[in-house]
Amino acid sequence: MHTDFFIDLLLKVKDFENSKAYKPNCNVEDFRMWLNDKKYTEESPTKLFKNEKHTVFFTENEICKQVLLLSRYSKQLIRKGLGDFPELANEEFTYLYRLKDEPDLTKIQLIERNGHEKQTGTQIIKRLLEYGLIEEKNDSEDKRSKRLNITKKGEEMFHKSVNKVNMTSNILSGKLMDEEKTELFRILKNLNEFHAHIYADYKGAAIEEISEVFGL
Repeated sequence: MHTDFFIDLLLKVKDFENSKAYKPNCNVEDFRMWLNDKKYTEESPTKLFKNEKHTVFFTENEICKQVLLLSRYSKQLIRKGLGDFPELANEEFTYLYRLKDEPDLTKIQLIERNGHEKQTGTQIIKRLLEYGLIEEKNDSEDKRSKRLNITKKGEEMFHKSVNKVNMTSNILSGKLMDEEKTELFRILKNLNEFHAHIYADYKGAAIEEISEVFGL
């Protein structure tokens, strides 16, 4: 290798140390991720849209991309983390944990708490019923509705899986500092509250209508 290579590498390390991404406990992996982000910024596909004279909302597009990527990463990690509990490894664990926290929900309430469409939520509930992890009973006030609760088997599954769920959640939070986690939680909570409103009140609305209603 040429001396210039090492000089260039040291200069990039110096840039990294002077960047906002640098923290006292950073390692080689952090440096690699910073290089990747820097390269992406320099060669962003956004340039393509600008060249084609399209309006570009760079920050908003990046938020969308990061949310989508995080969703995909989290699904993969959850399947890995709950590998010993195949009955819970998809979306089932969120339904079981919700019922543990908030028992006696109707099917529709449980589906809406998890932000799913009715068909998707119904399939998840059906699988949990087949696994014997939850049970249903007639609503005393509305005979057309069913109330759901965790079974004894579901309680055992919950307690056995808690450690793996906690471990998975910890990994998903990455190496963020405590104050960063608090700030991220605050921002995500605000964003989810906004989308919960759209989910509840604008299910059948076109994207143009939603954009107009919220002035976006």
